[in-house]
Amino acid sequence: MKKRLAAGLISVLCFLTLSGCAPRQQELQAALVLGFSQLGSESSFRIGNTRDIEDKAKRYGVSLMMDDANQKQENQIKAIRRFIAYRVDVIAFSPIVEEGWDNVLTEAKQAGIPVILVDRTIQTSDRELFVSQIGADFYEEGVMAAEYLLKKADDLGKDQLRLVEITGTENSTPMKQRHEGFMDTIAKDDRMVLLESVNGDFLRSRGAECMRYLLDRYGDEIDVVFSHNDEMTMGALPEIEKLGYRPGKDMVIISIDGGQEAIDILREGKINCIVECTPMLGSILMETALALKAGQSIDHEIHPEERVFSDYDDLSALPPRGY
Repeated sequence: MKKRLAAGLISVLCFLTLSGCAPRQQELQAALVLGFSQLGSESSFRIGNTRDIEDKAKRYGVSLMMDDANQKQENQIKAIRRFIAYRVDVIAFSPIVEEGWDNVLTEAKQAGIPVILVDRTIQTSDRELFVSQIGADFYEEGVMAAEYLLKKADDLGKDQLRLVEITGTENSTPMKQRHEGFMDTIAKDDRMVLLESVNGDFLRSRGAECMRYLLDRYGDEIDVVFSHNDEMTMGALPEIEKLGYRPGKDMVIISIDGGQEAIDILREGKINCIVECTPMLGSILMETALALKAGQSIDHEIHPEERVFSDYDDLSALPPRGY
């Protein structure tokens, strides 16, 4: 351990100054040192994910070196290189986009440090560059959103439903797979007509901008709004109301995540359906990292259990979401 600390002393001193990590004495006592690069804090999902990972690291006795990339891939690459220089036991990160990771992850592989992807995945020709991906089945989330819409269409008795889609960050895993799962499912039903898909970048402000554009272009042609996360949905709802439309009644609103604010709005009837995408991945991450250090085999993909909340459900007894 002393040899490892000496090899990365300069890098870790700089890193601790930036990241506010625990003192090195605590790291010496930890069962495992985990370097984690979070992609940002753009939503309640992301904030909840960070908080859960920090809480579970303390519970499992893991020393956590946390870095916030502020939505920039280059910041994540720099953080991963700092983790390598310090020679952490395990590296984990939530990739902002899918491509452009091969070089830095090859460096981690050459250093003998296993890498875990959290929440999102990457595109690579070398599947050995990461040992596991922990997170939702985004394709299935899109399928579940579409299945709700098909049921709703039956109940509404309409011959046609015209849709707009506000997608997440371009080329990100959830954006691509949620879109594919949703479109593959509604393609089986001739009643479904997609008017346009626009990129809202998972941000509330962009959700508002996208909704203003869509309303200006299509107006009362819009029957359904499918938004890839709650933040964009929350940005879109006031824009719908400003023009006199009633979200949840004049337009079917479908969202993904399931944070407390969105669940409360679902209870009010302004959102019709929310597909859960839980940020509570901390326990799975810590158990997987500890298993790796112990030399145990782990699954290459690990998905948490998730559900659908909708206007068909009694949500009165649903406990607080925690994010």
